[in-house]
Amino acid sequence: MPELPEIMVEFRNVDFAVGETQILKNLDLKIKQGEIFILLGESGCGKTTTLKLINRLIEPTGGEVLVEGISTTDWDPIKLRRRIGYVLQEAGLFPHFNIEKNVSLVPSLENWSADKKRQRTREMLDLVGLKHENFARRFPAELSGGQRQRVGVARALAADPDMLLLDEPFGALDAITRSHLQREFSKLVRDLGKTAIFVTHDLQEAFALGTRICLMEKGRIALVESPEKFQEHDLPLVREYLATLAAQ
Repeated sequence: MPELPEIMVEFRNVDFAVGETQILKNLDLKIKQGEIFILLGESGCGKTTTLKLINRLIEPTGGEVLVEGISTTDWDPIKLRRRIGYVLQEAGLFPHFNIEKNVSLVPSLENWSADKKRQRTREMLDLVGLKHENFARRFPAELSGGQRQRVGVARALAADPDMLLLDEPFGALDAITRSHLQREFSKLVRDLGKTAIFVTHDLQEAFALGTRICLMEKGRIALVESPEKFQEHDLPLVREYLATLAAQ
């Protein structure tokens, strides 16, 4: 397997607009291999748009996004998306597929053999703490919210992607389940050596998971720092975030 580049994702002076509405402006950003990179900000600041630019669900209206050193517009979009695991809030599982079929979706699209798919599904469910014999034949409606999110992570990892994109995956869960899954996810990603780009509006979640935090405001990058340096920063928006955390 070829060695991964040090910089997995790079934004070069990226803009994104819909008509006259400017959603992102002048994004310059490098995301390193093996880090959990947090996109933090309030609703409407451009976090999810930034995420979608990485797997070419949308394309920049200015500038360039590179994945593994190649512009997203030079990637075949299907090939690019199959190389990147994607986890949504509420997992985004297909309700008419059982759990085994949901987890093996990308391997099926890649024409893996039935035995290889079955073995990989078993490995992935075990990895996220769901026994294959207990869950493989169930359907999403038969699972709790936390279990569905575990399946979503298992599906994202099934084809062994080097990078994961996560859009507020734990936002709809109760506080105890959310905290438990945050700890499990952080350990899992680090143990597997994956690069993860994680959208949240929750500062506590950002601190719990992130190697670096990118604070966004009105489509721009306000700050990129480690959790430790973030807490020491005197930027007014940072102090506002920290005040909300202290008030909890």
